[in-house]
Amino acid sequence: MNVVDAGRVPVIVLGQGPTALGILRAVSLAGIPAYVACPPGDLTTRSRWYRPVPGAVWDGRPGPAAEDALRAVPLERAVLIAGADDIAMWLSSLPPDLRERFAVSTASHEVQVLLQDKASFARHLEGIGIPHPRTFHLGSLSDVDAVPMESLGRVFIKPVNSQRFSDVLGAKGVWVHSREELRSTWAQLHAQGFSLMAQEYIPGPPTEHFFVDGFRDASGTYPGLFVRQRMRMSPPDFGNSSCSCSVPLHQAEEAVAQVRRLLDSVGYRGIFSAEFKRDPRDGRFRIIEVNTRAWTYVEFAARHGVNVCEMAWRDALGEPVRAASYGYPAGKLCVDLYHDLSSIGRTPVRGMGNFLRLAAQWARANLHVFRWDDPGPALHVLRSLLRKRASRRREAALAARQRVSA
Repeated sequence: MNVVDAGRVPVIVLGQGPTALGILRAVSLAGIPAYVACPPGDLTTRSRWYRPVPGAVWDGRPGPAAEDALRAVPLERAVLIAGADDIAMWLSSLPPDLRERFAVSTASHEVQVLLQDKASFARHLEGIGIPHPRTFHLGSLSDVDAVPMESLGRVFIKPVNSQRFSDVLGAKGVWVHSREELRSTWAQLHAQGFSLMAQEYIPGPPTEHFFVDGFRDASGTYPGLFVRQRMRMSPPDFGNSSCSCSVPLHQAEEAVAQVRRLLDSVGYRGIFSAEFKRDPRDGRFRIIEVNTRAWTYVEFAARHGVNVCEMAWRDALGEPVRAASYGYPAGKLCVDLYHDLSSIGRTPVRGMGNFLRLAAQWARANLHVFRWDDPGPALHVLRSLLRKRASRRREAALAARQRVSA
């Protein structure tokens, strides 16, 4: 890691979990001083580079209280970097007095809404002719009945606002296998206040997922682009990558061209991560979604020369953004070991040879949270897992004793 230059304008990292940790490490890699606004006890607080935002008790959540917290921060100037969708949306419409002190490299509020709202996003993709899964907005029961279930193959319901849906249900989507199930699932979720869509499932294994990560600056150029291929995921249906591999841009040339055309069409500015799935039925890359903020694997890109957090810092301050090489190292792996073990547990490794190959893969990979020079966050996660396991065992033992006594 580079030595932090205390004379530079600092970054305030907003978020929690691995994404906030990744932003903090990427910023520190560039030698930029940083503070973090995250929930108490978050794994980011165990990082050697963690410093709480001075002058305010703030967990990083957006809103009027966050505006008051920012006003109380005794920093003359700082750059804000978002680690969650709602934070990115909030930063796009900061009050003028805060914008004078706190710089942000972000798209307009209207563009954030268009890309985060899955219904608006689907309509825009349709309008500019970018391949995507067939998607149907479910605003009413008549919309539900109009979905052509017979021609779609596998279908799932997804939210218009994915962050709230995931927070409440702990999932990105819900499978439906018949029109009756579509009607009943929609009715249950609609009653909970969710705005919903039905989408066809693009077939194929996790390795057909590609991510185009990068940065588009205020002038409309792309100083950083980085492509990852998903190798494994957990959970298997609507999960996140547990093992990713860097691949050269030309291996996903169509996806790179599509995301550039999309972002150019709306005048996007800032950090982004676009997910695609290559459709085995016709070989086309179909765009799934675009994250309009730093993503979970942002540190992985930074460690291989594409530091979009440093780019956002420079762009926010009006400085020239140095372009990263499009020839970054290919074949580099990043593993989220805990979720990768879960993924492999669902598809057991057969034979000692396969196990040794898997172990060798882990040995040469970048690990998602663990770092030898910053072990605190991983140790925090390990302690939390051990406490949860011990608690489950105590509960099971208590239940067993109660059954015996009954």
